[in-house]
Amino acid sequence: MRGLVVDFGGVLAGPGSDRAGLTAIIGALREVGVRSAILSNDPGGPAGADLRALGDGVLVDEVVLSGDVGMAKPDPRIYRLTADRLGLASADCVFVDDLAVNVRGAAASGMVGVHHVDPETTATELRILFDLGQGVQA
Repeated sequence: MRGLVVDFGGVLAGPGSDRAGLTAIIGALREVGVRSAILSNDPGGPAGADLRALGDGVLVDEVVLSGDVGMAKPDPRIYRLTADRLGLASADCVFVDDLAVNVRGAAASGMVGVHHVDPETTATELRILFDLGQGVQA
């Protein structure tokens, strides 16, 4: 796996999230060359500026907002677009979302899907998929 794509609301923010822990994992993965992106069904436009500001290496490499690109999860095309923006094939990416329907959409595009149910389980899944070991805690 060479790419990590995460949803924002419900994974990095909001109830059931652990932004600090998952940010540490994203950072550790980026240090070893894994490309990263946020993929959100945010309406985009001017209100999406705060999310877009997390791209360009601030937190992730790319930020893809549904309202900016005219398609939304679980449409498989938006996952392929995100992988393309990372310079990767969908099959090289792991996608994390708190909604199972969106994880199924990612799998339909060729990505490995992780259904986020709690931060500890997600962190364990990512450590396994990216062979991180236990050194990075979420």
